[in-house]
Order: sequence, then structure tokens, then C-alpha cells
Amino acid sequence: MKYCLAAFLLLLASVPCSALDRNAFTFTNYKLDVRVEPEQQRLAVRGRITLRNDSAVPQKNAVLQISSSLDWRLIQVDGKPVQFVSQPYASDIDHTGAVSEAIVSLPAPLAPKATIEVEVGYEGVIPLDTTRLKRIGVPDDVAKHSDWDQIGPSFTAVRGVGYVAWYPVAMDAANLYEGNSAFDLLTAWKTREQQAEMNVNLCAVSEQEALTILMNDSPARVAKGGSADSSAKVMKSCSEHSFVPLDITVPAFFVAQYRSIDGPAETIFYLPSDEAGAKEYVEAANHVLPLIKEWFGLPKTAARIAELADAFASPFETGSIMLTAFNGDSKLAELSVVHELAHSAFRSPRPWVHEGVAHFAQALWREREVGREGTLDFMGLHRTALAAVEERAASNPSPLLTSAEEEMYRSKALFVWWMLRDMIGQDALKKALASYNPRDDASPDYVQKLVQAQTSRDLQWFFDDWVYHDRGLPDLRVVTVYPSKTPRGIYLVTVTLENLGNAGAEAPFTVRFDGGEITKRLEVRAKSQATTRVEVPALPNEVIVNDGSVPESNMANNVFRITADKK
Repeated sequence: MKYCLAAFLLLLASVPCSALDRNAFTFTNYKLDVRVEPEQQRLAVRGRITLRNDSAVPQKNAVLQISSSLDWRLIQVDGKPVQFVSQPYASDIDHTGAVSEAIVSLPAPLAPKATIEVEVGYEGVIPLDTTRLKRIGVPDDVAKHSDWDQIGPSFTAVRGVGYVAWYPVAMDAANLYEGNSAFDLLTAWKTREQQAEMNVNLCAVSEQEALTILMNDSPARVAKGGSADSSAKVMKSCSEHSFVPLDITVPAFFVAQYRSIDGPAETIFYLPSDEAGAKEYVEAANHVLPLIKEWFGLPKTAARIAELADAFASPFETGSIMLTAFNGDSKLAELSVVHELAHSAFRSPRPWVHEGVAHFAQALWREREVGREGTLDFMGLHRTALAAVEERAASNPSPLLTSAEEEMYRSKALFVWWMLRDMIGQDALKKALASYNPRDDASPDYVQKLVQAQTSRDLQWFFDDWVYHDRGLPDLRVVTVYPSKTPRGIYLVTVTLENLGNAGAEAPFTVRFDGGEITKRLEVRAKSQATTRVEVPALPNEVIVNDGSVPESNMANNVFRITADKK
């Protein structure tokens, strides 16, 4: 046996790592028993995973990756140990900046489309680790508020791959210092694994008070309290969770001595010392619930918001739960609650609908609080993120309809819903949303048909450019402005707009003059011009196209100033 193992090791050593096909297998099913021991910061996992060979050739070796702070203890097929070599592999899919990679020799080559079930066991610790962020120059105090994942005595929060690889995955190295390659790699992984299933039996063992377990599955299951094991003098809390299918959800778990308080449509989980912060979120929910009812109806399930131990930690929304610090910021509380209540009232199997509507709800709330202009400022970060991802995706388009990229199904989808509201009107869009049924959303054009049923306008071009295909963003500019004085003493202004981009849009444009301004809207298809006339009471000074409600690739050419010679 020793000689066989030595030969296997030599064989692997003679093959460069780059020859391994880390994308050959799709992980189609996980069945995991997870044990968390907060006092020791320890995680232990046993379970079975099903792999399908999606490459074009038979595969003799499979690759399994977990966080570098965990160690492989067991890999078996059909109840028999298989040979494997574990090696560190630098990758920023984990907060440690590396994974523990097992190169597994299968009992026989696995044919294309064939599957194999592998029994695995691994364990180790998950401490707070900011290695990957610090090595790209992020200051330590900033990094720890971003990569806050850890198993700790008083608080445990472990997000999945992209933060902590606590369940097995396999992919090429992701490096944060190589621009957006890490995010692109994770998006490709989520896209590939959307139909995978995961079932988790998670137990938390504590020598102190019984713990509450939260996971981001839907429908949500919560384990509060637990059973006492008098022989070991520990408290054990267990709960079962399912992700069927995974879709774009990254499985995560959170364990603490949470208390909870219920509001009219939400449950707030708070740490023992912060009941006041929890009540602030209940108050925020009472404040925003009328907007949710008006647009999406009554929440069908309770929204879940849980407190992060770090008061400066970056908030994080995943699956059916929002994690955020309770820091007394009432505006942040309202935005968090709006988002989660929108999810509870309006659910969809399509990420661009599910997340886009929730972000749209946040924008609606901001508009009600600060007006349209302030809301468009609030949407600025989404606009910037979207412009960057569209520029990056020019050579590899990702249609919103099927995209697993966050900037697409969050930011781009937000603008799609906002533009639809501007185009067809608030009442028409409310009716379209009210008629939405997630069980009926089986065809790509289902949403288009619901929206179009509420208007006489042809919206095929809009869904073609913004949802079914990724044609980038518009690039709008004012080509010409011709004012002419009428016998009545007013000015008839002829405005021609041009769209230099590959996606069409209906954009607002504003004609400004001494003492006021008038805003109109004009549909401008991709690579086209459109002309309209506007009556204004005085000679115009300038025309501005787009108030920020339409995301553009270039907003530096939106202003047309009417100088003396042009007049």
C-alpha cells in the first residue's frame, strides 16, 4: 500500500497543476452534517456530494476545495477510501486567500455526463482572517469590517464560497489583484451550479447558553434553544436546512445567543445587549409597511433581519436574511427593512425580478422620503457599478434574464424597473406586479406580457435590449436645438437627441430658460436619432438629456448649452 501511495504521489508531482481540469465536474448535490463548536472556533463536516462530469472526455481525477483553515480527513467512494493528495492552492474565493485542495484519484475514469457520489469529511477552525484583503493593500481596520466571517465564542457568521469555502467546490484560482477576475469566476461558478441542491443538518454545541441557528434558506427554518447533554455538560441546538435548488444563493450560517422580537411582518434577531436596536428596526418596519402593501401587497412570510456583532461591519443580504449592524442609523434601518419586506411580499424564481424589485422598493421609499432628485443621487452607486460591469462585459455579454452577476440582477434590474415605471406609469406597473405569479413564470417573456397588458405601447425593443440580451448601455446626447418664436410670443423648440449606444431608452430631457424649465420624454432607439418639439415661454438657455434615471456608458455629453451665436 505504501508503494502504491508513493507511486500515486510521484505521478501527481509529475503532472503540472495547470493540467488539472478544475471545471470538469458540476456539484449537483450536497448532503452535509455540520457541527459548529463556537468556543473552539471549530467546524467539522461529514457528508456526501454528487459530482457530474460535464467535460467532453472521461475524467480520472476530481478536484475538491475547502478553506485553507480546514483539513481533509476522509474521502471515500462506495464506502472505500480513495487516494488523494491535499495541497494549498492560492485563491481569493476564501478569506484566507487560499484553499485546501484535494486531488482525488477516482476508482475508474468517469465518462462524460456520468455521476459519482463521494463521501467527504473535513474539519478545522474558522477564525477572523483578512489575509486576502490586506495583501492587496486594504487597511486592516477596513478589511475586518468587510471580511467579518468567523466562528467565535459569542458570535458566528460564515458566508459561503466567495467569503469562506466551508463546503466543497472546485474552480480555477481567483485573485482580487487581477481586476474583476475573482468576481467573474464566482459568477461563472454560481451560474454553473444554479440547479444544484444542498441539504444541511447543522448543530451548534455550546458549553454556555443554548444557541440560535440561522441559515439563508427559504422557506427559513430557525433553531432556537436546544437540548442539554448532561454527560458532556453542553447545550446542543440543531436544525435542518434545504437549498433546492441553490439558484444564486450562497449558503451561509449564523450562530449566536440571539434573542428575537416580532413586528407586524418581520422577525428581528438581536444580540442580548441590544434590544433597543431591535425595536428601532420594528419601528422602521411599521413606518415602511404601507409602501410595501401599496406596491406589492401584504408580506406572505416574515422578513428576517439579524444583527452583526461588529458595529461597523458591512451589511450583507443573502437568500432569506439580512445581516446588518444595529448602529442607530434609522435611514439604514428603513432601507434594510424595505428590501426584506419586499422580498417577503413579492417572490420570484428569477434573480433579476426577485432582487430587482427589492432594490426598486428601496428607491421608491427614498423617493417618498427625499423626492426624485435625491433618489437618483441615492441610485448613483448602482449606476457606477453597472457602467463598470457593462464595460467589462462588452466582450462576454451576460443577459439580465439569466445573469448570476450581482451588479446585473441587483443594479441593472433596479434601473429596468425604474425605467418601466417612468415609461408606462405608476398605476400600470402596480397592476402588472399585482398580476405576477412565480409559479407561472416559466417563459422568458412572462414579465413582458404582464407589463405590456397594462399599456398600449410596444415594449419588445426595451426587453430585447435590457433583459433578453446584454447590449450594453445607451449613450445619449443632444444633437441640435432650434428655438423659433411664434406669433403668440412663446418659443417652439425643436430638439433632436441621439443615442450612440447599442441599447435603446426612453429618456427625459429638460429645456431650461430664464425663470424655469420644462421636462419631456423621448424614445431614442439604439444607434438612432429622434426629434420632438417643446413649447416654452422664453428663449432656452440649455437642454439636458437624462436626469440619471437611465444608466449610460457616458454622461459627459448630456448638456447642450445654447450660446449667443446658436441663438
